[in-house]
Amino acid sequence: MKIKTFFLCCVLLIHTNVFAQTYQPNWESLDKRPTPQWYSQAKFGIFLHWGIYSVPSWATNSNADGFGSNYAEWYWQRLFAPNLKIHKEFVAFHDSVYGKNFKYTDFAPKFTCELFNPTQWAQLFKDAGAKYVVLTSKHHDGFCLWPSAQSWNWNSVDVGPHKDLAGMLTNAVKEAGLHMGFYYSLYEWFNPVYKTDVNKYVEQRMLPQMKDLVSRYKPDVLWTDGEWEQSSKTWRSEEFLAWLFNESPSKQTIAVNDRWGNDTKGVYGDFQTSEYGQGSVKDNKPWEETRGIGQSFGYNRNENLNDYASSEELVHELINTVARGGNLLLNVGPAADGTIPVIMQQRLMDIGNWLIINGDAIYETTSWNKAPQVTKETELFFTLKQQSVFAIATKYKKEWVIKNISKPKNISMLGYKGKIQYSFKDNSVTIKMPQLTPDIIPCNYAWTFRIDQ
Repeated sequence: MKIKTFFLCCVLLIHTNVFAQTYQPNWESLDKRPTPQWYSQAKFGIFLHWGIYSVPSWATNSNADGFGSNYAEWYWQRLFAPNLKIHKEFVAFHDSVYGKNFKYTDFAPKFTCELFNPTQWAQLFKDAGAKYVVLTSKHHDGFCLWPSAQSWNWNSVDVGPHKDLAGMLTNAVKEAGLHMGFYYSLYEWFNPVYKTDVNKYVEQRMLPQMKDLVSRYKPDVLWTDGEWEQSSKTWRSEEFLAWLFNESPSKQTIAVNDRWGNDTKGVYGDFQTSEYGQGSVKDNKPWEETRGIGQSFGYNRNENLNDYASSEELVHELINTVARGGNLLLNVGPAADGTIPVIMQQRLMDIGNWLIINGDAIYETTSWNKAPQVTKETELFFTLKQQSVFAIATKYKKEWVIKNISKPKNISMLGYKGKIQYSFKDNSVTIKMPQLTPDIIPCNYAWTFRIDQ
């Protein structure tokens, strides 16, 4: 008994010391902090772009200016970017619908959120199989979804819905048993202080806002953006992260991304970020793929059905991402009235129904180091958990051959009660696909073989 007690104390002491150590305000020290385990195991999260831009909820369908041309959350910036080809389209739409004298700030009273039900949102995300939620607390327009003292009369409590949207959703998400996080834009397009004195902006607005956000709501994710105009030194990112990891109420659980300055992406942070497949990620760090269900993050009324990914495509993207060791952060763009478009709800429920059957092959897994490299032609993906290899087929074929694998103890299909026929020879397994008739098929879109070693 004494030996067991001593061993337990040692384990607890080691665990405590990992998070109890003091991190210095420099990247060398900060980078030694381990990524919180919950984040690496979660695999699937929901991103939410919701704000003043949800009122016009419009963007061109043109990609004339390349990646991100059709992002509806960039509406304000597009109106004042004459160097862009799509600028005239945005101006023409705005002037014809709202009038030439209608300012972007005039949208604030129209951001009413009268149908916002945070409990329903949280339940939807839980039913979708997500393990964490990341809300845009402040996008590049500077409008805050909480009562920020640094953003007087430009937040959701002072104007618009007159509600603490961030606080309401935080309570509902945590009550549902999910992790809550926030997106926060470091810069603001038209903030006069930022444009004239960036150091004053950082000192008097940005740093106080981020500390307030963390201290109020104790999030488990802080997803920064808008970092590209300044270095991490100018943003004082190292100083802030030292506070976050040493003193903040979220110090033990919070995970941060890699967007802390134009010198940090893919280098520092708990996880690297990729956006609609744009950006390379390195194998030595956790990473996250993010995209919208449609082609925009903010809700875009100008999108049609063919602009939305199908449920099958989204399930395949989740599989592809997790098999390569990443998390998928799938974006939902709510409307200004606080509703989530039905087509987005339907996509989320389809993903959730697939995960009910196949979640064991997704959550808490790692990539399998013997798996073939994933390419655009890959149809069989692999994950690993303890003594089981999961082979996820995204296409129905009569048989699958898996090489470089030891002899299985058993092979089964998740959600299927029948016996799986297979053979083993020369470190290869050949699995025969069962006849999946409509009355016994376990799920749609992809099927998972569990290979017990």
